[in-house]
Amino acid sequence: MPEELSLPRILPIGAILFETLFLLIAIPLEGYILNRSLKFDKKTSIFYAISMNVFSSVIGWNIFFLIEPILSVSFKSELIGYVFLNTFRNPRIQNSIILIGFMIFFATFLVKFLFLKLLIITASEGVKKQETTDISQHEKILTNQKMKLQNSSLVTTTLIANSLSYTVITLILVIRNFAIQIK
Repeated sequence: MPEELSLPRILPIGAILFETLFLLIAIPLEGYILNRSLKFDKKTSIFYAISMNVFSSVIGWNIFFLIEPILSVSFKSELIGYVFLNTFRNPRIQNSIILIGFMIFFATFLVKFLFLKLLIITASEGVKKQETTDISQHEKILTNQKMKLQNSSLVTTTLIANSLSYTVITLILVIRNFAIQIK
């Protein structure tokens, strides 16, 4: 088996636990926002929140593992230092990681929005197949306008939900940093 595909000798338990914690925080928050804003029932809201967050996490980790081999050695050592020791040695790399964090936020928002849109379209296709009535031109126009309004509401709701979960996760990281610095 090539060395690139072998299992790591050191398992980042802290990163795995924090990813699990972040999912456990993001899912109820985003489920609540979906429930309140889009008027889904609670079960559907939680299902969509779980689906969006797990899907975006899997996509994010896959992208990270694809990009990681091409990173510079100094950047890799800074990432390892942050994941295992919660420290940065080079302030320029810290600023780069903050910038990358903002890019990750918007990429995650885009992935979540597109995946939620796909889930809603898939669910509505099942309902449309059950309704096989003739639709007039006026009803088609009204349906298109309703879809545009729903799409705008979907973007806003996804942005609010993603922002809220990222804000809470950022606060947890800040509290973690202060707790480590106090020791």
